[in-house]
Amino acid sequence: MKTFPAWPGIFLSWCICLIMPSAVDAQTNSLAVPVSQPYLSSLHPDSAFNLIKEKMAAYIQEKDEAGQAHCLQQMGQLLFHLGSYTQAVDHLLQADKILRQQQPASLAANLNILGTVYYYNQQPTQARLQFDEALDIYKKQNNGSGIAETYGLIGHMFEKQLKYDSSYLFQRTALSYALSAGDTVVTAKIYENIGSIYEDKAMYDSAEYYFALSLHAYQHSGRVIEQIEVINNLGDVWSKRGNYSKGMVYARQAAALAILTGEKYQLQSAYRDIAQNFEGLKQYDSAYHYLEKSRQLVQSIYSLENSYQIGVLQTLYDTEKKNAQILSLNAARKANKVLSWASIIVLILIALLAAVIINHQKLRIRNEKAINLTRSKVYETEKGLMESELKRQQLEENSLKEQLDLKSRQLSSHLLHLIQKNEVMEELKQGLATIIRDDKRDQKKQIRQLLQQINVSFTQDSYWEEFRLIFDKVHPSFVTSLQQKYAGLTAGEMRLMTLIKMNLSSGDMSTLLGVTPDSLRVQRYRLKKKLNLGQDDSLTSFVQAVS
Repeated sequence: MKTFPAWPGIFLSWCICLIMPSAVDAQTNSLAVPVSQPYLSSLHPDSAFNLIKEKMAAYIQEKDEAGQAHCLQQMGQLLFHLGSYTQAVDHLLQADKILRQQQPASLAANLNILGTVYYYNQQPTQARLQFDEALDIYKKQNNGSGIAETYGLIGHMFEKQLKYDSSYLFQRTALSYALSAGDTVVTAKIYENIGSIYEDKAMYDSAEYYFALSLHAYQHSGRVIEQIEVINNLGDVWSKRGNYSKGMVYARQAAALAILTGEKYQLQSAYRDIAQNFEGLKQYDSAYHYLEKSRQLVQSIYSLENSYQIGVLQTLYDTEKKNAQILSLNAARKANKVLSWASIIVLILIALLAAVIINHQKLRIRNEKAINLTRSKVYETEKGLMESELKRQQLEENSLKEQLDLKSRQLSSHLLHLIQKNEVMEELKQGLATIIRDDKRDQKKQIRQLLQQINVSFTQDSYWEEFRLIFDKVHPSFVTSLQQKYAGLTAGEMRLMTLIKMNLSSGDMSTLLGVTPDSLRVQRYRLKKKLNLGQDDSLTSFVQAVS
């Protein structure tokens, strides 16, 4: 089973190659790794990172955003293969932001790389989103190689998830696009992917067939490092079949090519396969010998990779620190410049403000003098008007008092007249009652008629209506207020309450109402109950409180 991206050694060679001026403007292709330059394997990732940063600085100086995006993409790939996934994603997203505005084709390639990083960071859903977007871009451009590459990445992701049917479907689709595009490198990679699926499913004949096709395509394209990987896979297939001798042939061939190209990672893999084949042949001493050589190479590789990673991260840290210092100095310089100009502007504004304030104060003093003079005149005028208004109000108040006194006198006079009238009528009533008790039959009929007329006179309301009109003028809201609060009061009860409001004595009230003092007490008691007054509450106090 093979790894998802190219091995670190392969990638670093490719990465350095991309730094070279001749490759700056080339489209990034994760399946196409140039290996013809003999000096690539001798360069270190930290050196590669420094070279990329130098290129990045030059592109920034030239304001070449396409070049900046290309460098960011390379740095992201380098950080990914050194295991710094978070920083890799950060650089690739920066490249993504630039490429979205300029280069859709490069954007699709960047999306494929970003999707790969997401997948290795255990984010398959996010990875699939990147692959799908890249696929849409390639389809719009009718880019068969790009479509094939993207389908191959999606299929390989399904293979790693052990979803072989889906993986095979995508790889077959990718193969058809690669063959139509005539892209030998992509075709070789897809053949290798399909062979890996069959190897995982222990279908070794089919696996050998597709690995052989892949090897032939890589040989045709001159891709030596990829050939080593496929030769290793062919050796694994024969070893898994139990043919260790045949497996040994492929393993030694892979080791020879790895030594020739200086690929330590491929060499340790080949040594491991040779050891497994010697073990299958029961030659344990030789198996141990090659296993130890493989172990030593692994230790050397990972020690070297760790030092590379530390070097790259240190370079990144130093660069970011230097950038931060530069930004800080630039910000300080800009701030000082802004502060200087701001100080000058502030001084000018202060001078202008002082002049404006002085002129404003002079103008305000002149205006205040004029306003004070005007206010003085207005005050004298208003004072005269207020004095006139006060006199008028005093006259109106005196007139109202006189009218109220007149109405009070009229009301008192009217009450006195009523009392006198009722007293006379009461005397007549009592005299007539005495005559009736004397039992003089010849006079009884006439006297009864006269007594009936007198009783009718007590019930007439003409005097009461006149009294009500005068009372309402003296106490205008008294009757209305009572009627609103106590709608069930009768006319007789209203008369009683108006007499109480006049502060008349019980004797005068009984005379005016034409009832006996006992009847008056009964009426007062009933009125208190209707008004919901308690036994200890004063009816007179209640009535006087009504305004």
